[in-house]
Amino acid sequence: MTKTKESWGSRIGLILAMAGNAVGLGNFLRFPVQAVQNGGGAFIIPYLVCFLLMGIPLLFIEWSSGRYGGRFGNHSTPYILDTMTKGRVLKYIGVFGIFTNIAVAAYYAYIESWTMSYVVHSLKGTFSGMDQSQVADFFLSYTDVLHSTTGIPFEAVIFYILCLAINVYVLSKGLGGVEKVAKIGMPLLIIFGVILAVRGLTLGTSGASEIFPDANAWDGLNFLWTPQYESILDLKVWMAAAGQIFFTLSVGMGTVHCYAAYVKSKDDIALNAVSAGFMNEFIEVVIGSSIVIPIAAGYLGMDWVMENAGFGMAFQTMPYLFQQWGPVFAAIAGVMWFGLLFFSGITSSLAMGTPCVSFMQDEFGWNRKKGAWAFGLVTLIMGLPTVFFFGEGVFDEYDYWAGTVSLVVFAMMETILFSWVFGLNKGWREITMGADIKVPGIYRYIIKYITPVILIVVFLGTVFAPKANDWSGNIRSLFSGNGWPLDNMSIINKITNVGLRQQLADATDPEQIRVLQDNLFAVNMARGFLSALLLFILILIYVSYKKRVREGRVTSV
Repeated sequence: MTKTKESWGSRIGLILAMAGNAVGLGNFLRFPVQAVQNGGGAFIIPYLVCFLLMGIPLLFIEWSSGRYGGRFGNHSTPYILDTMTKGRVLKYIGVFGIFTNIAVAAYYAYIESWTMSYVVHSLKGTFSGMDQSQVADFFLSYTDVLHSTTGIPFEAVIFYILCLAINVYVLSKGLGGVEKVAKIGMPLLIIFGVILAVRGLTLGTSGASEIFPDANAWDGLNFLWTPQYESILDLKVWMAAAGQIFFTLSVGMGTVHCYAAYVKSKDDIALNAVSAGFMNEFIEVVIGSSIVIPIAAGYLGMDWVMENAGFGMAFQTMPYLFQQWGPVFAAIAGVMWFGLLFFSGITSSLAMGTPCVSFMQDEFGWNRKKGAWAFGLVTLIMGLPTVFFFGEGVFDEYDYWAGTVSLVVFAMMETILFSWVFGLNKGWREITMGADIKVPGIYRYIIKYITPVILIVVFLGTVFAPKANDWSGNIRSLFSGNGWPLDNMSIINKITNVGLRQQLADATDPEQIRVLQDNLFAVNMARGFLSALLLFILILIYVSYKKRVREGRVTSV
């Protein structure tokens, strides 16, 4: 039995830490873009439906599974699942709860480090006098580490290492350190977000210019909150909404299991799960949608936003827009915006580190400090390729396999295990034990039937993603006998690098061929790193199991 005796210091600390785990960079960078690209208000409706039918059930499953495993001294998914199923093989499914966190943290901390750097540059006034293209070019030069010739040498590397060091330091302080950061970071995040959202709401047409005379911040809000009902019937919108749930709630990662494993055995998890989930939704849907899109629409117009909406807007566009408020307010807005992103990032990356530290603590008797430094070292080794080869696609490759596919696979497996192997009767008792709210009985059937079906559909949608993400068109093509054209982002085409190989076959310019060959090498290198990490963790689980057998903690088969 583990000697771990840690627990959360307070309920509010637990809820804020769980909300901080869920509230991440995707709330402010990914959600608004997904909404713009998928019909605005039409996206909100399936998004909320998926939250109720998939998000809340997964939160119930992961909170209750974590608390159940914690009762037996297990604080990471391999042995939480082993406790629930007693299957010698099933514990290895829990590898995703460690692998995903390290792999995601490797590139996630890189984005987090951008926010630290941009706070400094906002205070220095680096963006003062730059036009929009110059601000965008600054970001491109910042992330082009191998060819950087301006500013601090390898500035991106320095801030990345500094960011990881901060994460390691906090993790070394145990749950108390994580809880303290959540208690400070979450309120500041909300305050900064509300101030910027109010500015977006009050901008109106005051940002219109000769270049964009029709710019109006309210157009952004109207687009996000006015449903385009024809889009609701598009399966693409529903798949995008389901995918966003994974990003926004941090389910399918093992972080929720780990945090819940430190909850006392009969403490409430039902109200805690709902509270953390709805706090995340409020921040994402209300605050997150009221900053980037309205402010950008207020200066550049909604047509520009719809054409250019993307992840990079936060770094390539927002600093330029802040300059329109004058040097003092531009610096304040920059600190608030990138400070907000930093706090949303670090509360999530700390959650990613906790399962790894807990695993080493439970299985090999390591203390928190040693486990935190080990996590930091492995993450650094995994992460440096995303820094040096950002432009060659390593970052995107990590995000695809660890930040998308892995989440869906694990969520699907754990839901089936919880409902059909552990058994919903036992699972329901675990969910409702000590509950401070009455969990609606309908969720028994949602968890057992509806949620697994949704997850299977999402998984199959990832495997067989249609060309150009045109679900309706592909369905018509299939029934008309013309087959199902796959998109290059489908798992099948992604594995075989169909997209890159096609580009290479079509390329004629020697320089373009060289770049594409470099990209192909970088993509395969990224997969090699991810495969090695997965194998390494599987070996650790095997070694830990043998150790448990020797110590008499399990019976050898």
